[in-house]
Amino acid sequence: MGMRSIRTVTTIIIGAGHAGLAMSRCLAERSVDHVILERGEVAHTWRTERWDSLRLLTPNWQGRLPGFRYQGDDPDGYRTMPEVISFIEDYAKAIAAPVQTHTIVTSVRRDDSGYVVRTDRGDWQCRAVVLASGACNVARVPAFANLVPPSITCLTAQQYRSPAQLADGGVLIAGASASGTQVACEIQRSGRPVTLAVGEHIRAPRVYRGRDLEWWMDAAGVLDERYDEIDDIARARKVPSLQLAGTPDHSTLDLNALNDLGVTLVGRFVGLADGKAQFAGSLRNMCAMSDLKMGRLLDTIDAWARDHDLDAEVEPPRRLPPTRVPDEPPLMMNLANFSKSNIRTIIWAIGYRPDYTWLEVPVLDHKGMIRHDGGITSSPGLYLMGAPFMRRRKSTLIDGAGDDARDLSGHLASYVGARAEHAMALQHAP
Repeated sequence: MGMRSIRTVTTIIIGAGHAGLAMSRCLAERSVDHVILERGEVAHTWRTERWDSLRLLTPNWQGRLPGFRYQGDDPDGYRTMPEVISFIEDYAKAIAAPVQTHTIVTSVRRDDSGYVVRTDRGDWQCRAVVLASGACNVARVPAFANLVPPSITCLTAQQYRSPAQLADGGVLIAGASASGTQVACEIQRSGRPVTLAVGEHIRAPRVYRGRDLEWWMDAAGVLDERYDEIDDIARARKVPSLQLAGTPDHSTLDLNALNDLGVTLVGRFVGLADGKAQFAGSLRNMCAMSDLKMGRLLDTIDAWARDHDLDAEVEPPRRLPPTRVPDEPPLMMNLANFSKSNIRTIIWAIGYRPDYTWLEVPVLDHKGMIRHDGGITSSPGLYLMGAPFMRRRKSTLIDGAGDDARDLSGHLASYVGARAEHAMALQHAP
């Protein structure tokens, strides 16, 4: 068998979503030559792993990327999935991003001159690699999922598209963050009774004091909070997303709203035995904690509004009533007996994890997550983009990629520049 040809470039970016493209723009500004390798088309995950009715949780004005921003006439609306895909595609074109699509990375490993990136369309040699392949590649499913009776269909939030794909009958949804609550609302409205198993979540009003919650968090600097200013960053990186939904009427979607629709609330889905689903007895506690966290966030906003003399301009602070919790939520449900449970479908909405099975550089922890310091790994020249609270609280938002890319592209440019100088010095050494 002949030798595989190998191409050379200074930097390889893996992933052509908003994070990889933001990094591309920042590297281009610093004249660092690079190529983006993408397994599908630009914005692949947005195209293939989201349900049909999903809208972005952030308002259109918050779609800000390096050298590019929303120009439409509905700044306070929320993008549909086709609109998100178009926005990211338009960005790739506007910055003339050097994307090689339909290229699957099969391995990344270190060698003496940097990294070898192998793909199904040839190999690359580079001095630096940016991992922008996304934080949500694999939907989390609990170990006990294989005990679900065969009469019940199991889906993840990644596989769910619309109520039309579901059998008639009840739906049990595990997880009450942004995905779980939105899917629960849509399915309940379709006429299928929903039971929502509620774990840790953060309640949030869509509009507070007359302005979008994201406006407040942006203005008050909450989203710009840095990873090195947080007491327990490991904990902060695991915090679930806010219970927000981007609806045309800007309504708040919380457990009380779901209750009003007729959704049944139970505790966290913790196990299955003899065909019986087991739920934690912590529902009341989880809801109280969620209300407390919401209160703290709104206190921060109120203090900022007061300090910036905004109190007269905006509505007075009105808080949502406490989350209503059933007196005795069931701790068990007989899934094996359809006439008792009525459950035909289970949807796992308990989060995601990245997939780095192709990464042969020793930077992963025991859970397969990349160990990093604000996106900089212990392997020189290997960087991360788009991870939760990577450098700032907004790191996973489209709006957060720009600041992170500006920081990390600076670090990367100095690293490859220093390596190049060192190599030149060695060449000219007597």
